[in-house]
Amino acid sequence: MTGALEVGLVVFVLACAVATAMLRDVLGSIIAFGAYSLGIAVIWVFLRAPDVGLTEAAVGAGIMTILLLLTIAKTVRPVDEEVLESVDLRALAVSVALVAVLSTTLVALPAVGDADSAVADDNVTDYYLDNAYEETEVKNAVTAVLAAYRGFDTLGEAAVVYSAGIGLLVVLDREVLG
Repeated sequence: MTGALEVGLVVFVLACAVATAMLRDVLGSIIAFGAYSLGIAVIWVFLRAPDVGLTEAAVGAGIMTILLLLTIAKTVRPVDEEVLESVDLRALAVSVALVAVLSTTLVALPAVGDADSAVADDNVTDYYLDNAYEETEVKNAVTAVLAAYRGFDTLGEAAVVYSAGIGLLVVLDREVLG
């Protein structure tokens, strides 16, 4: 992710994260959070993980935003003229220090699509590429990994998304229709 579009996307996500934390208006904060989650979903797609991006878009930007909007619909909105929350400088300093420490790991990561990365020359990757077609009889290696080798993991992810959807329908039925 080195192009102008990718840099702009990261700036957008960071701005949405700051807006989510700083806005005093709960509705505005929820909208900023939804935009943040959608930006993260697009980043996952740029990082060649569309399944993770789709899950982030569905759960983070979709279901979570609806649940938060339902929550504020059931609460009282405070009357206050201030738009932004005051900043706790000590908490800000700790947050900046944490981000700085975690950012030092970025230089250790290989470039996306690098042929010399650990993922590309890993024994597990070689095993999947050498045996996936014969062992699973599936014509797509990604599908073979997701459905055959990581079937329980994929089942767990599907159960989480399904449970979130059912929970949302129950809340909607109780709060909106009932």
